Amino acid sequence: MIQKSTIDRIMEATDIVEVIGEFVQLKKRGANYVGLSPFANERTPSFTVSPAKGIFKDFSTGKGGSAVTFLMELEKFSYPEALKWLAKKYGIEVEETVEAPENREEELRRESLMIVTAFAAKYFHEAMLNTDEGQSIGLSYFKERGFTAETIKKFELGYSPDQWEAFTGAALNQGYKEQFLVESGLSVKRENGSLFDRYRGRVMFPIHSFTGRVIGFGGRTLKKDKNVAKYVNSPESEIYHKSNVLYGLYFAKKAIREQDNCYLVEGYADVLSVHQAGVENVVASSGTSLTTEQIKLIARFTKNITILYDGDAAGIKASLRGLDMILEAGLNVKVVSFPDGHDPDSFVQAKGSSAFKKHIDENKKDFILYKTQILLKEVGNDPIKKADVIREIVESIAKIPDSIKASVFIQECSGLLQIDERALLSELNKMRAAKAKKDEQQRQQQQSRYTELPPDEPHFFDEPVELEPPVAKDDAYQEKEIVRLLLHYGSRMIDWDGIANTYIGPFIIAELSDVVFDHPVCKQITEIYRREVENGVLPDDNYFIHHKDKEIVDLTINMLASKYSLSENWYEMHKITVNDEQANMKATILGAIFHLKKHKVGKMLEDLRSQLQKADNEADQEILLSQYMRMKKVEKTISDFLGSVIIK
Repeated sequence: MIQKSTIDRIMEATDIVEVIGEFVQLKKRGANYVGLSPFANERTPSFTVSPAKGIFKDFSTGKGGSAVTFLMELEKFSYPEALKWLAKKYGIEVEETVEAPENREEELRRESLMIVTAFAAKYFHEAMLNTDEGQSIGLSYFKERGFTAETIKKFELGYSPDQWEAFTGAALNQGYKEQFLVESGLSVKRENGSLFDRYRGRVMFPIHSFTGRVIGFGGRTLKKDKNVAKYVNSPESEIYHKSNVLYGLYFAKKAIREQDNCYLVEGYADVLSVHQAGVENVVASSGTSLTTEQIKLIARFTKNITILYDGDAAGIKASLRGLDMILEAGLNVKVVSFPDGHDPDSFVQAKGSSAFKKHIDENKKDFILYKTQILLKEVGNDPIKKADVIREIVESIAKIPDSIKASVFIQECSGLLQIDERALLSELNKMRAAKAKKDEQQRQQQQSRYTELPPDEPHFFDEPVELEPPVAKDDAYQEKEIVRLLLHYGSRMIDWDGIANTYIGPFIIAELSDVVFDHPVCKQITEIYRREVENGVLPDDNYFIHHKDKEIVDLTINMLASKYSLSENWYEMHKITVNDEQANMKATILGAIFHLKKHKVGKMLEDLRSQLQKADNEADQEILLSQYMRMKKVEKTISDFLGSVIIK
């Protein structure tokens, strides 16, 4: 368990904009920063970061919290993992206290897999640098490929000895459990229960997570045996899901953000060579087909992707159809192909970095136009094949959500395809109409699953049932308003007439000492606030932002975050003033207190009226009527203060 003093130092050092900016492209808007949600596929930014409050709020999914919460939500870190990541970023040494073994084992299951892969990366790297076999086979291979010592070190390249149990034996000797060696895919279990190395005799390419930790490996054989797979990659595990990973992204994300472009290549060596040539905004799908999850990863940093193809025409054609989903995500796609016999790795090694960059600048083409040219080369004068190509091109254009951009491509392709622009537009509109109809049908089917009971299933209610009465909603609103004011202004001194030397927070708590909160989380927060005040502590918003109870954190963020903020030039442009609750804090605070009390009194009056109707003897009626009249006087006092009129 990490000591509280260490946690406080981490929180003090953490810049939430800097942390989240490593994962999301943020733009300043007023006092806050905005960007596209990393948790949802959206085209309009609804993700807000407030540096002043140290919080983020994602209005598309409802997620929110501190920098720690963000890492836990995005990277699925545990609380200690998130703190350690921040500590490493800001150079803070983490001090931990001993925790119960059973709790620690459960919490660190995922961490155990991370630790064993980190050990493996170090083992393979050192085996290559410090053993005769590693130097003569692994290191010489990487050097022959033109990789420098700096690149080898940066990407933690390595070599797995060509022995059945070299790595596994070393790991077991160091105390690593068989369970995690097998689950991570580093070792394979034989039928007799013994383990052997998965990657023996291969050069190793560690695969890093978005935050830089090793989560898997790609192992390449150097043998010429056709019966031996050229590459062996880590199997799916709790920490490694290949569809969610882009090789090299950890090293490329800063450059992608700065260059506002991402180069996409096919293999490990392509990434290493291009990165080494000074083009650092490069990633690879590691030989797998590009997935929507990988596209979302890139979209966090840029809307522009440049795909670098090798000279294999058959391979290019095969991959074209799978790239339409990039267009569907609203990204701009350009394509660069290299001369036959060259891929990005071989081209940059043979021609140098200057020629490589020049080739890209002179040969990049928009994906739609590139695809049109490639497919037209094959059809010749065959009208049937040409018609199929036209439909395929229009299908790709139909994926583009931006209608203006789609129209521009229709114009361009009209000339290339030698077909009237109106015919292409007509086909485009048909496809979009068909897609809209299909989407609507799917939406209605999905909605019906939740709103309709199966015909054979009996209804549970003969009459409509209101699950949450309106009164509960009113109370919840008023109670949340009290929490909001405590969080925003609780530590502000009161400077009203007749009241001095006290803070707003303790004043609110004292004024509501006779009120029982019904909303469970509001009740928790006010009780915590009361307890802390009694102990001489005035809890601020950070106290609740970093609370261990997720429900408290969620409500805190919802109360602190606002989806909308007025422009600094709003008044100058429109000459419209907007009420500022801070201009009259006395009215704001007392108004909230007495509105809540009015609602509580209203509920008590309803209850008394109900009891009066049911009372069957005169004595009970007299007592209840007396109580009712007293509460009516209280209600009138509150109403007089609020300046409202009760309709009888």
